[in-house]
Amino acid sequence: MEQKQRVRHREEAVELIECYLQTNDIPPHGKLPAEREMCEMWGLNRTTLRAAIRRLAEMGSLYSLKGSGTYVAPPKLERNLQDAKSTTESVRGDGRQLKTTVLESEVILADHYISEKLQVPEETRVLFMRRLRIMDGVPYMIETNYVNLSLCPRLIDHDFTNESLYQVLSYYKIFPASGEESIGITYATELEARQLRIEEGGSLFFLAGIVRDYNNVPVEFFKSVMRPDMVRFSSILRKHRTEPERRQTL
Repeated sequence: MEQKQRVRHREEAVELIECYLQTNDIPPHGKLPAEREMCEMWGLNRTTLRAAIRRLAEMGSLYSLKGSGTYVAPPKLERNLQDAKSTTESVRGDGRQLKTTVLESEVILADHYISEKLQVPEETRVLFMRRLRIMDGVPYMIETNYVNLSLCPRLIDHDFTNESLYQVLSYYKIFPASGEESIGITYATELEARQLRIEEGGSLFFLAGIVRDYNNVPVEFFKSVMRPDMVRFSSILRKHRTEPERRQTL
């Protein structure tokens, strides 16, 4: 009974917040009143209000910035699992602004793990790069790339703050064409939380995969963490048509 009552109060608070957003026509990234003010407006206790905010954040309607407050979330970026678009193509193709901060960039020698992923000998020169991706002014992804430099030796000379990795690869006649990608859930480390402006331990999408060119040569191994309140994934389901079995008559 206590559990049902608590959930009912949370859902009532969710409805109150949703009604407030619609009535006041608060735009994406618009800030909600302080928690104390909302509690006074609707006669809620702090625990119930926070439960409602968490629920709406899980639904993708709100997001919170540590030490700043709660904001209206913009529509999520939709990413199709079946295309090979770069982050730049996906974000700007959706009519959004993208900025990039290069967190780390250096040439390393492939260890056993990276050599297996890129199918190159150990100690092959590889570009290691970590970038913070910022969509419409909000950091939403940390992207880590490992690129085989034997295919494009001068890749390290480019400024990936302003240039797309796939665009630069095209200068070397390298065109990503296929690959595989896995998706899971992870939890933000202290550093990731600070860079993405979320709570430490918050849920994140974790992506990892390999991208190949038209000759099926591995070009890039990547790992990324993404804020789930800003991205959603889609796919198209197809069922292969099968002919019905024919009965044999004797």
